[in-house]
Amino acid sequence: MNQLSEAKQENVNPGSIEPMMLYMGRLAREAAGALALASTEVKNRALEAMAARIEANAQKVLDANVQEIDAARAKGRDQAFIDRLMLDKARVAAMAKGIREVAALPDPVGQVMASWLRPNGLKISRVRVPLGVIGIIYESRPNVTADAAALCLKSGNAVILRSGSESFLTSLVIANTLTEGVAEAGLPREAIQLVPTVDRSAVGFMLQGLGGAIDVIVPRGGKELVARVEGEARVPVFAHLEGVCHVYVHAPADLDMAKRIVLNAKMRRTGVCGATETLLVDRKAASTHLAPLVKMLIEAGCEVRGDAETQSVDTRVKAATEEDWPKEFLDAIIAVKVVDGLDEAIEHIARYGSQHTDAIVTEDKRAADEFLARVDSAIVLHNASTQFADGGEFGMGAEIGIATGRFHARGPVGVEQLTTFKYVVRGQGQTRP
Repeated sequence: MNQLSEAKQENVNPGSIEPMMLYMGRLAREAAGALALASTEVKNRALEAMAARIEANAQKVLDANVQEIDAARAKGRDQAFIDRLMLDKARVAAMAKGIREVAALPDPVGQVMASWLRPNGLKISRVRVPLGVIGIIYESRPNVTADAAALCLKSGNAVILRSGSESFLTSLVIANTLTEGVAEAGLPREAIQLVPTVDRSAVGFMLQGLGGAIDVIVPRGGKELVARVEGEARVPVFAHLEGVCHVYVHAPADLDMAKRIVLNAKMRRTGVCGATETLLVDRKAASTHLAPLVKMLIEAGCEVRGDAETQSVDTRVKAATEEDWPKEFLDAIIAVKVVDGLDEAIEHIARYGSQHTDAIVTEDKRAADEFLARVDSAIVLHNASTQFADGGEFGMGAEIGIATGRFHARGPVGVEQLTTFKYVVRGQGQTRP
């Protein structure tokens, strides 16, 4: 334990990577056993201490982040990447706030999901229990370190974090700060571990499960990372491959509302997975809504790539290609298309979307209900921005990620989604005939 802790602090690799990773897995499994039995009071005390330590060490976090921002700029990284990497005082404060919000959530561990009495007198209950050890593989967002650690601890899980190389220093400071808070509450430091190397082989060992230590992997990053994780993982994965999100402006949409929603959905933060990448405008609303929406986006600094009808309303619109419709731009670029009503909008989303987050703007409740029922995405919205695709905005305090699969977890992955269940059966001496 001491050797690994020192390795974290000094950013050195103690011996070869595989033994180190297997050692981390064993420590995490031991810590998970303690966390599974920890009381809500103790876990909340640890979370409060973690938040307080983040606040106390805010300048250390920011100093490390400045170094990494400077290095990223020197490498020519684009602004969307810089935005994902960057922390400032407000974002560090938001990390601490998020941890406290997680502490305030009901403890899912031990919750009785259902119970019933059998004719033979057996009482059967389905009870929430932690998953065990969660592996998080992420790239440029250092705040994931705090979000993931808080959610895992609250749900009774140990976590092994593997940050990207360009956010490693910031993530390291955050992780070491958090483990201080965990220890302060009397829980094992190994409840939160950051892989102390940026060697890519560490990812491979995590995907193999570290000898059975890891119960689930959550990738947070670009398409290449997620594709690798989903292709190579020998353990279950909570993930989304891309966030190709849509806003459909239906014919009876209020123009002012549509403008507010579309601008926020695209431009609030262009590099997040909930950013809208395609705007669909109903043909019946095109004469009144299309030009104002396009003009607004362009004047906000967004490049618009549109079909022929969209190009006809503004000479600044570039021609959209077939490759633009399924593209996750993660930048100030949007694809715009005019569609023939609700059916074509839904068909477009089904063909080109990624089952992440899609929205309709309309005053027609029946059309909204049909859209919400038929669009097969993890998150569907009526008259709201796609950028609400976030665990914090769902009241979960934070999220480990957005899952678009169909098994176990879908949408924001919060404390409940980081649990499974077991059946508890109580009898009075019954035997089966």
